[in-house]
Amino acid sequence: MGSWLGSVTRRRGATIALGAALAVLVVAVLAGFGLGGSGETSSADTAPPMLEVRPVDPVRSYHAPIVVRGNAIGAQRVSIGTDSVTPAADGAFELTVPWAPGYQVVAADAAGNRSERTVVTAFTLPRIRAVHVTAHAWSHEGLREAVLDLAREGRIDTVQLDIKDEDGVVGYDSQVPLARETGAVAAIYDAPSALRQLHDMGLRVVGRIVAFRDPTVAAWAWHSGRPDWVVQNPSGQPYSSHYGPIAFTNVAHPDVRQYNIDLAVEAGRLGFDGIMYDYVRRPDGSLSSMYFAGLTTTPATAVADFLAQSRYPVHAAGAHLSAAVYGIAATRPDQIAQDIPAIARSVDFVAPMIYPSHWNPGEYGVANPNAQPYDIVHRSLQDFQKTTATTGAKVVPWLQDFSLGVPYGDAELRAQIDATHATGIDSFFLWNAATRYHGGGIPPA
Repeated sequence: MGSWLGSVTRRRGATIALGAALAVLVVAVLAGFGLGGSGETSSADTAPPMLEVRPVDPVRSYHAPIVVRGNAIGAQRVSIGTDSVTPAADGAFELTVPWAPGYQVVAADAAGNRSERTVVTAFTLPRIRAVHVTAHAWSHEGLREAVLDLAREGRIDTVQLDIKDEDGVVGYDSQVPLARETGAVAAIYDAPSALRQLHDMGLRVVGRIVAFRDPTVAAWAWHSGRPDWVVQNPSGQPYSSHYGPIAFTNVAHPDVRQYNIDLAVEAGRLGFDGIMYDYVRRPDGSLSSMYFAGLTTTPATAVADFLAQSRYPVHAAGAHLSAAVYGIAATRPDQIAQDIPAIARSVDFVAPMIYPSHWNPGEYGVANPNAQPYDIVHRSLQDFQKTTATTGAKVVPWLQDFSLGVPYGDAELRAQIDATHATGIDSFFLWNAATRYHGGGIPPA
């Protein structure tokens, strides 16, 4: 009996032990399947795509698109804003987007992992060999054809066409509300037609906006209960100058600024390649004789702030931005509120008006500037280059093609162009208020 019981007990113990061993084995196998078919520990996909974006090529027009290229290994989509593309099998991608100062490029995979890179765009100013053309001159067949002949001969590649002139008149059928309300609009020429003709010839067009000298808006504002839009004298009356009794609008007033920006943006969207602000300054005379309502800084700071405010809207509309400035402003910035380094930081180029006839004897060591056009242009341009050296802006001068005190013809014009080239500048604008130019003084490019 005892022997039988002992045998049964031993067999039961072995069975229990075997069952326990099998249970351990089953648990281990099931655990292995739970962790993965290989028996290794798995983890969620958290690795982002490998994103490489190449530097973008500089564009020569703000109307031109930006092409962004690179590689996004492991990405399902690459996007810039709402634009996106599926990369090729090797990860290569290309996206074409409108101009903007910079872009955020995002690569995402199927699991939602993202890699991001910032792309900064760049603009290269093309060569500019331009002549000034008024709205009335463009509408005159003879004057217009004479300008186009300069282009056909390869002497110019750009036309500067007035948008708003010294009288505050807008030369084409602008739809800017304030231009229409104030009576500034005069459909002297057809802007879309002019742009199409010039572009078809391979020419670029810079629109000139006379900014703060604006008798049309100044008079309208004064007589419609908006005196703060107008530069005043200390007694609260319109500041009178040799330009007229009510000629200058207030650079500090936000509505005045916005009006000029609205015209610039409209022109850029129409197809103008560039916008140049002229009379982007305060009136001549003693600053103590002027009052600018709402001005909390200095007139020079207000001018620079206006250009900074204009920069992005004008660029986004497709146009480069420039400012015509006085030649004396490089050394006397407070005389008309044109701080050249501050202005240059917000424009693609500054356009100094360095007409030889406008310099006093002895300026830059030149005894008779009007009779020594090469010398005064060369020396004054060197000064502007130094003044703008750290700003990123180019210098493109206004040169004189008119007679004032000294007869000017082909030789005098050619001397100024040669002096400009001698400073390393291959661009220029020519001024003649009557739009009549000495083509013989302009060497073909």
